[in-house]
Amino acid sequence: MKTVFLASVAAATLIAAPAFAQDAVGSVGVAYNYADIEGTDINRGVIDGVVASPVFGDWTVTFNAEGAYTDIDGQGDETTLAGAVHLSKKIEDMRFGGFVGASEFGNTTMTNFGLEGQKYLDRATLTGVVEYGTAADADMWTVAGDAAFYATSQLRLNVGAAYSSVDADSFFIGADDIEAWSAGVGAEYQFANSPYSVFGGYDYVKSSDLDVDANVFKIGMRYSFGGGLQARDQAGANLSRSYNAVSALLGN
Repeated sequence: MKTVFLASVAAATLIAAPAFAQDAVGSVGVAYNYADIEGTDINRGVIDGVVASPVFGDWTVTFNAEGAYTDIDGQGDETTLAGAVHLSKKIEDMRFGGFVGASEFGNTTMTNFGLEGQKYLDRATLTGVVEYGTAADADMWTVAGDAAFYATSQLRLNVGAAYSSVDADSFFIGADDIEAWSAGVGAEYQFANSPYSVFGGYDYVKSSDLDVDANVFKIGMRYSFGGGLQARDQAGANLSRSYNAVSALLGN
């Protein structure tokens, strides 16, 4: 069932997105991620997409999905899928909603649920997320926040942070409860009179319980439809931007 869910969201987002371009707001992107986790190199290529469309009144449905190829130094490679469906309501200059998603996570699948909210300012967007995830009898709670500032209509700057707590009785051998946190910065620049943009980011992830930290770098290019950078935010097409400390730590 989880595989069907992932495949359905991926198809709806990555394949159908261009067909919905005239009626919705969203984007399709490609990215390269590099992570250094205690001397272990992780290289990751990602194709992702998101579509947000009004469904009735002030309600919006958002689909996001990604496919990733990950190569871990000395441990082989794998291809994974992830996806989520969001339902949100815009109330004046705020948006509130929830989501359900699934992602392939190592040798298992993580199912996650959460609540999210956004506050729209003249040149900024504030985002908050509370998320619960479960995989292989492990329970994970994450609280995350992000602040985006529009230096110009073509340049989006953001800073975010997240804290995760994992009850990992059977997920990590020899570990019980695990805490991790992450903090990062990013930027996206959209070329003038063009739907194309380039983006990059850096995240630092640390878990004292696992005695590891990680430096994660990301660069990529994105094609947007239905509006520019800030329009994506205010249409609910950036609700998929969440910051999961443990997932980032494990290169997912």
